[in-house]
Amino acid sequence: MDRVPALEEPLKKLLGGPTAKVMAEHLDLHTVGDLLHHYPRRYEERGQLTKLAELPLDEDVTVVAQVADARVHTFNGGRGQRLEITITDGSGRLQLVFFGRGIHKPHKELLPGSRAMFAGKVSMFNRRMQLAHPTYAKLGADAAEGEDTADIDSWAGALIPIYPACKGLESWKIAKAVDAVLPSAQEAVDPLPESLREGRGFVPLPEALLKVHRPHTKADIEDARQRLKWDEAFVLQVALARRRHADGQLPAVARRPAPGGLLDAFDAKLPFTLTEGQEKVSAEIFGDLATEHPMHRLLQGEVGSGKTMVALRAMLAVVDSGGQAAMLAPTEVLAQQHHRSITEMMGELAEGGLLGGSEQGTKVVLLTGSMGMPARRQALLDLVTGEAGLVIGTHALIEDKVQFHDLGLVVVDEQHRFGVEQRDALRGKGKQPPHLLVMTATPIPRTVAMTVFGDLETSVLDQLPAGRSPIASHVVPAQDKPHFLARAWERVREEVDKGHQAYVVCPRIGDDEEEAKTAKGTKKAEDAETADKRPPLAVIETAGQLAKGPLQGLRVEILHGRMQPDDKDAVMRRFGAGEVDVLVATTVIEVGVNVPNATAMVIMDADRFGVSQLHQLRGRVGRGSAPGLCLLVTDMPEASPARARLNAVAGTLDGFELSRIDLEQRREGDVLGQAQSGVRSSLRMLTVIDDEEVIAAAREEAVTVVAADPELEHLPGLRTALDALLDKDREQYLDKG
Repeated sequence: MDRVPALEEPLKKLLGGPTAKVMAEHLDLHTVGDLLHHYPRRYEERGQLTKLAELPLDEDVTVVAQVADARVHTFNGGRGQRLEITITDGSGRLQLVFFGRGIHKPHKELLPGSRAMFAGKVSMFNRRMQLAHPTYAKLGADAAEGEDTADIDSWAGALIPIYPACKGLESWKIAKAVDAVLPSAQEAVDPLPESLREGRGFVPLPEALLKVHRPHTKADIEDARQRLKWDEAFVLQVALARRRHADGQLPAVARRPAPGGLLDAFDAKLPFTLTEGQEKVSAEIFGDLATEHPMHRLLQGEVGSGKTMVALRAMLAVVDSGGQAAMLAPTEVLAQQHHRSITEMMGELAEGGLLGGSEQGTKVVLLTGSMGMPARRQALLDLVTGEAGLVIGTHALIEDKVQFHDLGLVVVDEQHRFGVEQRDALRGKGKQPPHLLVMTATPIPRTVAMTVFGDLETSVLDQLPAGRSPIASHVVPAQDKPHFLARAWERVREEVDKGHQAYVVCPRIGDDEEEAKTAKGTKKAEDAETADKRPPLAVIETAGQLAKGPLQGLRVEILHGRMQPDDKDAVMRRFGAGEVDVLVATTVIEVGVNVPNATAMVIMDADRFGVSQLHQLRGRVGRGSAPGLCLLVTDMPEASPARARLNAVAGTLDGFELSRIDLEQRREGDVLGQAQSGVRSSLRMLTVIDDEEVIAAAREEAVTVVAADPELEHLPGLRTALDALLDKDREQYLDKG
């Protein structure tokens, strides 16, 4: 039988069952390799050796001294025990204290006359300096003065690794477990090609692992970190480069628009000219569509930069060439909105085959889960016969019953709302792999795009169409300055008086079903910091209070996700037609809702929303010629992090800048987890936002390596590292992308 490679050895063989069980359950560590890649979070310095006579208060110190005496005191009527030990080094005396069960070991080991090193934080109690629960290491009792100085100095100067720990497994226990597996680091297979490693001056992997866990100097830590960051960036970029390479080998039907066809007819009808950005991005997309390999492109753009127009022109180009195009939207409200705006933009071109329709036209169908049976049956028929060139739908498009005549392009709107499986299921409906265009309105910093969507080519729209108005944003501190909130409602009235409309956004719906859920959740969260916070404001109550109070006499309606689809659609139609003055809604309006006459938005409990979400919501106003206004209402105090976040949103309209701030606050684990459909982030050392240069350089190297050796036949170490990164879940994730 083959010997299990050292790094794949299960931890329970080396550490024993109980420890291995806690590591597996709480830290997701199963093998020796997993534990070696569980890096210290930071390092404590024990502090240089200090004389007892010169101890600084509130600092970490290390002292060498002799135990003068030790006494156990009882308190609380004999229920509590305290061990007090006095130590001396000839220059002064110091008290050590241990409490509770922590007294037994030191009471047995630190006998009067014994010498030891002690490390801890100096505190003051009853006007006397002390160390509470110090760590200590005994020194040879009969060692002569000079003999253990080297030992003393190395112990005092050591950098103590502090590991991410969990209940039942403190950092020092993890350190002890790491000691047990550290010899296996010598057998770690190096994923970096030798030429790359030497060219960039990196230490070998076994040395990096040794230095990150047991550094002698800060330079050791720096060496190890540089090397281990590179490994993470490079292995991930190789996985993505191999994906891109494999996709480039797949066959697809080239889709070129026919001269004088549907696209030309549509362009001729447009009442405005495309922005330079739209022209440039369209050219990139048309270039991809004309090749015989599937396009994989990420189209990201600022809120309101006209992504839908770019996507629609790509869809029309595909219909021109005899294929069909499908747009996948995350919610019914958004699918209906897209369907409505696309049919309006296309006019008679959206009525192909119908009386009065254009002969170059095609049929545009909507497919959602809540459609009635007859309409649904007709839509399915139009798709399978090819009568409908364009379909806009929710995940209802993915169901087995849905079949296409010839699916040529899939457009996924709001990428982060869809699991990879959903994208994949829709792509599987083409006779050959269809082209894929992924759109997101949440701008993503370049590093994240390279790390998360590294398999997609990226196009960015950062120019707003002409006629778009600036949006003024302000924070309204309702708790500190109630008159600011009163003024906010006056501003809404002023906008309505000018003939405009407004949104009021609340975090919660406020119906019975939700109340029951919240009540259940609050019991669990009693001890959490939110326990003393009032529940978030709800649409239903807020709408009622506004209609009776500050917005009395205005036409106020509500919109939320639990309404019947027809009711939602009816409200959106009335709002779009100007028959509603103020729409009180949840975040269902966050994406894609386009009512140019809406100029003001008041976001209640704005601190309960993420930065990107606030930016998205704000993008719903200022879509016409009148300037937009967004008011962020919060009860949070001025110095709080939540207020800092809101000030950042109010301070800039640059979505890329905001997404950076968002990421710095949330850490990228969330971002990667979210985009990788719940897969735990593989990044332990690399921070996506700070290590831009490392990621960019790793990507270049990865492309070169994969171009020369796509199967990595000559790089067994890299293959092994890839297999470790791409366990079953991840392999599928990347394969499906």
